[in-house]
Amino acid sequence: MKVVVLGAGVIGVTSAYYLAEAGHEVTVVDRQPGPALETSFGNAGEISPGYASPWAAPGVPLKALRWLFMEHAPLILRPKPDMAMLRWLAAMLRNCTASRYALNKSRMVGLAEFSRDELVALRRRLGIRYDERSQGTLQLFRTQKQLDASASDIAVLRSYGVEYELLDRGGCVAAEPGLAAAKEKFVGGLRLPGDETGDCRLFTTALAEWLAARGVSFRYGTAINALVEEGGRITGLKTDHGLIRGDAYLVALASYSPALLRPLGLRLPVYPVKGYSITVPIEEESRAPVSTLLDESYKIAITRLGNRIRVGGMAEISGFDRTLPARREATLLHCLSDLFPGAAKAGETSFWSGLRPMTPDGPPIVGATPIGNLFLNTGHGTLGWTMACGSGRLIASIVGGAEPPIESTDLGISRYASRPSPRIKETVR
Repeated sequence: MKVVVLGAGVIGVTSAYYLAEAGHEVTVVDRQPGPALETSFGNAGEISPGYASPWAAPGVPLKALRWLFMEHAPLILRPKPDMAMLRWLAAMLRNCTASRYALNKSRMVGLAEFSRDELVALRRRLGIRYDERSQGTLQLFRTQKQLDASASDIAVLRSYGVEYELLDRGGCVAAEPGLAAAKEKFVGGLRLPGDETGDCRLFTTALAEWLAARGVSFRYGTAINALVEEGGRITGLKTDHGLIRGDAYLVALASYSPALLRPLGLRLPVYPVKGYSITVPIEEESRAPVSTLLDESYKIAITRLGNRIRVGGMAEISGFDRTLPARREATLLHCLSDLFPGAAKAGETSFWSGLRPMTPDGPPIVGATPIGNLFLNTGHGTLGWTMACGSGRLIASIVGGAEPPIESTDLGISRYASRPSPRIKETVR
């Protein structure tokens, strides 16, 4: 079967890999001149299944109000006359209940854990390199209140069998020696030793090159204009270079997926939530992080990627705005210098922003659509890198009509047709 994959980010390229592995003829189409040049380009670099949680959670609305007034705010809201934004915010607020949070998290953790295992297996099979490390993630608490509140997170980790370590100040420094110069600025941390790190762009580029060498067609620099529907099926993809035909079509266009699907009568509740990152070369090895650190106060991740440090975070709800305000860069630099002073080379910062495709409930949308040969793999939010390989293998099985490797019923677009009932045990294997 010929499958046309729309999008050459980490989700599209991993999907192409598993589709090709299943024996399909695959064509990947993207408007950019190469793979991983948008949302996958400069993300925080962490692969953290244990932290796979919906943003929509009990207490988040009140926290969000406080964050809006912080100097280095983790959340920035720029209201505008945008019905898509208003609908998305309203739907997110409806999911901020304990029952919906538990249900949505159960869907996310199962996929994230499966994905981490798939990534390890893929890396072993292909031998590709991407500045990867398997040295865990440390969530750092600056206050005793944050440390005490981690009890609820620990209970969730236990319920899913996720390995963890609750550390005091000394334990945090032992895990991340570069914190020694800032040890008075935090009280403890929660470490997940099973987490990984790696450069998503390097991974996606290496995998795309591996696929291209084995017959997968990549149509870069090709603008996607519309999907052609006839008789309840997609019969072609309109591009600025002509019509591309296939037997099945997979949409992996992140935040741009809803606009493409709307003319087909499919309303996709995915909205762009802007994130920022900086990448800086390491100046002093002993002061640099060894893996990923999550600053709980600022909701910022600091990750070691080879001889570089990636600092990423913040959530700005402002539509498709791609500007780079100096204030956001200042927040990222502040967090890095506050915890790892002297680690990075001054004046050599690369500043970036990307649009995370967020669903209002948290889980991505992976599965079939009411149109027989049209499939979706989108809406991964901040967890595209974490969930990429699992989502890719899952959608490949669905496209090919094979038995899905994990429970997938509640990951499809059909979950938005009616309000789901919180039957948590039935959604995870």
